[in-house]
Amino acid sequence: MIKKVLYLIVFQAVVSTSYAQDNPAGSSHAVSVAGYFASGDFDLPADTEIFYMPVRYEFDSKNWGFQLLVPHLRLNGPGAVLINLGGVNRAVAGSDVTRESGLGDIVGSAIYHLPVTGESGPFVDLRMDIKLPTADETRGLGSGETDLNLQVDVAQYWGSTLWFASLGYSFRGSSTLYPDLSNGAYVQLGLARQVSNTVSVGGILDYREAASSFTDYILEAGPYVNWQFNDDWSFSAFSLFGFSGASVDASVLGQLRYSF
Repeated sequence: MIKKVLYLIVFQAVVSTSYAQDNPAGSSHAVSVAGYFASGDFDLPADTEIFYMPVRYEFDSKNWGFQLLVPHLRLNGPGAVLINLGGVNRAVAGSDVTRESGLGDIVGSAIYHLPVTGESGPFVDLRMDIKLPTADETRGLGSGETDLNLQVDVAQYWGSTLWFASLGYSFRGSSTLYPDLSNGAYVQLGLARQVSNTVSVGGILDYREAASSFTDYILEAGPYVNWQFNDDWSFSAFSLFGFSGASVDASVLGQLRYSF
């Protein structure tokens, strides 16, 4: 449920952490609000539209970071699509469109920043995400189970470009409503390049193994942009386009972030 929708949020946090390493003894807080919209047929008889609006709090110190994300979710579609997983129950899906909205799955995260080795060394984070089953599974807003993601993030500067890669594995809880859900690996790649004092641009590539026997793997890519208004406020956005059956046709996400 977590990775694709939150990749920009994680990516922006890693970029911010990379800059923050210049003052490793300090600690920081941040609050962000994001809006995500995606549309696609997910190999189903009718299109599904996803509206995902998370609010997130971050705390970061010298070696540790903690995050809490609380989202609101709205789905318009045939009722057989779980966000970020595709048509997981296609065998019983019809063409009737339903509209459901409510609290999404709350996500808690813990991040450990490995010490940087030298001025030109990479930034390496070990990350754990726990998805709590707060979304109503009977309305198709979640699986109704607790999921665990374990992830390694690596960021490295080459010249003025920051390259970023994530490698992780999702452990999904066993669901009676979606008995075919399976665990799977994922890889995400990104880059960001400063084009002015306030603007950086880049790109994102996201790949996930199939989450069930009813869905394809996920492969999506698209551009990224960030505006740093001042030391405290920033706005980030990306647009992703899908290249597999389980991927969105198109999606866009914008995030406003305040750090203090």
